[in-house]
Amino acid sequence: MLSPKEIELVNSAELILTKNSIIKKVYDLFGVLSTHYREVIAGYPSFAATDAFVLTPKIARGEYYEGLPWVMLDYPRSFKRDDVFAVRSLFWWGHYCSITLQLAGKFQQQYAEAIGHYFRSGTEAAKDEWFIGTGADPWQHHFREDNYLPLARQVQSIDMKSLPYIKLAKKIPLTQWGAIQPFFEKNYTTIVTMLQG
Repeated sequence: MLSPKEIELVNSAELILTKNSIIKKVYDLFGVLSTHYREVIAGYPSFAATDAFVLTPKIARGEYYEGLPWVMLDYPRSFKRDDVFAVRSLFWWGHYCSITLQLAGKFQQQYAEAIGHYFRSGTEAAKDEWFIGTGADPWQHHFREDNYLPLARQVQSIDMKSLPYIKLAKKIPLTQWGAIQPFFEKNYTTIVTMLQG
């Protein structure tokens, strides 16, 4: 049986049409961002030799991350069994947009020192609003305390090389829609800067 609210919704095409329109706009935004990200990377020849940047940016979507639609953009994207290097831009319906640097294996060992140095030597503003992944499953993207903790509280005591993986993320609420593109562009550049040491 459908509840009265469910009957109301199932008889309204507007809800699904509006959702489809929003998802298309997110796809369009991520298309613009993928071009921007590649332009940023082109300014850093040291990344040219990194196999993570050989593949083009990838945009994907799904309907059921904790029951809600999502769209993501991965670039760079290298997902080998033990070696991971990805920057993931994520739109999660009803929650936020986030940008995440995820490293494991040889990439973690390659960049851990530069990341640690960036945050330990930077101002409090450099650490502000960044979270570090602490969950057992590196493929979870929610910001609850069993998955992420504020980096500022942890940065002095963390040895980035000894972590099971490195996952650094920042988020912006969907209520700030007009600021989402600049959020992604600014923080992508920050990630590239921290990787350079």
